Amino acid sequence: MRAGEEVRTRQEAGTAGGIVCVGNFIVDRIHTLSYWPEQGSLAHILHQDMGVGGGAANVVTDLASLGFKGRLSVAGAVGGDRDGVYVRHCHAALGIDVSGLRILDGQATAHTHVMNVPGQSRTFFYHGGSNDLLTVDLIDPAAFAANGHRIFYLGYLMLLPALDRKDASGTSGAARLLEAAREAGLTTCVDFVSSEDPAFADQVAVALPHCDYVIVNETEAGRATGVVVRDKSGTLLLSAVEEAGRRLLDGGVAKGVVIHAPELSIWLSPDKVPVVTPAIAVDPAAIVSPVGAGDAFCAAVLYGLHEGWPVQTISAVAHRAAVHCLGGATATDGIPDMSVLLSEI
Repeated sequence: MRAGEEVRTRQEAGTAGGIVCVGNFIVDRIHTLSYWPEQGSLAHILHQDMGVGGGAANVVTDLASLGFKGRLSVAGAVGGDRDGVYVRHCHAALGIDVSGLRILDGQATAHTHVMNVPGQSRTFFYHGGSNDLLTVDLIDPAAFAANGHRIFYLGYLMLLPALDRKDASGTSGAARLLEAAREAGLTTCVDFVSSEDPAFADQVAVALPHCDYVIVNETEAGRATGVVVRDKSGTLLLSAVEEAGRRLLDGGVAKGVVIHAPELSIWLSPDKVPVVTPAIAVDPAAIVSPVGAGDAFCAAVLYGLHEGWPVQTISAVAHRAAVHCLGGATATDGIPDMSVLLSEI
């Protein structure tokens, strides 16, 4: 029996437990452009899509699309506006518990205009709104643990300023929140955003000792650790990526660091040999939008961690989740059921 078939057999038996996704909830308005204009010039918008994005929103939506059989819940902040209603409706329609989404009256829900040129990178114009006001006192990890959840996902660090900011005692709201989640018996999993904030490494460092798993891309791993992970030609340096992962473990991550890149992923655990998994080649012409591929990878990792699958199986389905995401216009609409991903490995 192949690995995918064995896992699929166990999957059909169902599961208990649950995953709560905490952090960024953003209304994305995605504009596909004819080309990227020079300043003062005009480009045509060829197509527009609207969806809910952000680390927590993308990951929990992807988990629902993957057919995760445990509880799915969200926690964060939205404004008392139409976008806030839209965020809550989109999640509730998928059977996700939205009671942890706090409504901040008088505030705008976070939103982004995503400018996408097919075959090129995308550019984000972001308004933080209610996300910027998310504080540790708005979330109760113990309540989710009491309801049977097992995993507490927080995303993204460095895009939640009220949680990221270090206080006079040298800690942060994110660190206290993750500490409370672990004390409640939850496994903590964290993702970063690809920020160029000069405080990136310093602010991330205080949260690492309260993380069981960190799941990030190679750029974020490099910024968090000061390791240069690509040479001047853009070639990925595997040894440098591994060094970045080791530094994150040394910084306090307890169980594993998963770093993904377009070329491969590497899974590092204390006192174990790293697991390197090559990525799947994708025809650029088949890429509708690169938005959300990293979140799809993360969602598949969380699914596998919750179910206790082998690292090799989790890594394989995570790469396939990212590939399927590339075929969708929004961050989440290309994700199939987990049975599809398992059949492909």
